[in-house]
Amino acid sequence: MTDQAFLAVSPHSVRAFDEEYVPLLVGGPTTAERHTVGRAGVVMGPGGTVIVLDAHAAGDRSGVGNAERVRLVGPAPATVTERLMGTAWDGGRHVSPIHIAVRTGDEVLYLGTAHVSRAGASGGVLSDCELLLDTPLSRDLLDRVRPRSASAVLPDLTWLRAVNGDRAAALEQFLDGWYPATSGTERPSSSAPRLPESLRQLYRIAVRRPDVLGTQNRILPESDLFTDPPGETLVFGVENQGGFFWSLLWTTEDAESDPTVWFREYDEEPVAEQEPLSGFLLQFSLFEASLGADYLALPRRLGAAQVELFTQALHPVPLRPFWPGAPTHFYVAPGLVVHVSSEDGEEFDVWAGATQRSALDRWADLPVDWTRFDG
Repeated sequence: MTDQAFLAVSPHSVRAFDEEYVPLLVGGPTTAERHTVGRAGVVMGPGGTVIVLDAHAAGDRSGVGNAERVRLVGPAPATVTERLMGTAWDGGRHVSPIHIAVRTGDEVLYLGTAHVSRAGASGGVLSDCELLLDTPLSRDLLDRVRPRSASAVLPDLTWLRAVNGDRAAALEQFLDGWYPATSGTERPSSSAPRLPESLRQLYRIAVRRPDVLGTQNRILPESDLFTDPPGETLVFGVENQGGFFWSLLWTTEDAESDPTVWFREYDEEPVAEQEPLSGFLLQFSLFEASLGADYLALPRRLGAAQVELFTQALHPVPLRPFWPGAPTHFYVAPGLVVHVSSEDGEEFDVWAGATQRSALDRWADLPVDWTRFDG
């Protein structure tokens, strides 16, 4: 079969794809370079590149992300880094094609060509690369190359009942359900008794679940807390690019039990968050959980009626709006957090994050324009 004939029937189920077809796609067996990047195989030649991935449901390693996106997780050898980071670009696309295939049991499925949309490097070594498929996958094919997780257990909503009764319990139950424990066996008390108890509680949880301190914005580790020059406020949370921060008043010897949180952008006057620290930390945690989730559903800006349709089967979190810049409300379901924000009350930004693909099934047929949909 010629290269052209092979491509004409793609996506195509092919046995022994590596041995039989890769030389045709990269320009010949004698000049091909074979590399392993994480669990993926990468073959490069003068005529193109072939990336062969495993079919799996996990979102933290190389594989198919959704019908349009593929992820390659490094570190990658220098020659792979050089090719994918863009030494051979022409109008945003590689001169030589990048072919994507996925192993599914005894066969390898060819998914077509793709182009790099984003690549990250550390010390000149490719660490993470996102590729966009030139032809999106059908839902049936997507289910084959990105099978559903064998574990269908979703974090429950027990914590929601405690939001306005016992916020410490609500925060701990939500975080314990959303983030897997990674290390540590104890939750020692904070070394600074002047800190409010809800902040000390978050640090205790972070001993075993460090991601609870944030993946986009951050709650500063206790050792990095600092006061402003006059020593009047304690800065404990920062935006990922340093554009704004959150602080607490720091003028008395004894910490207030549930103090006001102050939001400050650049040199603007500080603005009070609507919830005190106990509610703010729950809101911060929900916001970060949705942003850092493995599976995302991101519609383009929606109107009020569309937001109501999007959230109608979800549970609203009974807290006042988060973040003064664009008041934000939260909606949840098992294994799912949605935040909805708006600056003008007419157009809304909606972001949904889930622990499993199945939690996004509810929107598979929703008539909205998706920026990204991992369901």
